[in-house]
Amino acid sequence: MFLKVLTIIQLVLAILLTIAILLQQKGSGLGSAFGGGSNIYTSKRGVDKVLFQATIILAILFFGVAIATLIIK
Repeated sequence: MFLKVLTIIQLVLAILLTIAILLQQKGSGLGSAFGGGSNIYTSKRGVDKVLFQATIILAILFFGVAIATLIIK
């Protein structure tokens, strides 16, 4: 029973993590390596900062649940 609950929590965290990653700012990744962006050193403000922190928290929770699932099995 507890394993099913952990699996559902892991699935929800995976979906939320995917959404948080896809909502982050476009153009700051590989495009800037080819001259796409001139502002290399920018600070995260507002929604960008919240999404960045949410991504980190969701990733930590996801891996924590994954390790807990492995331990219980």
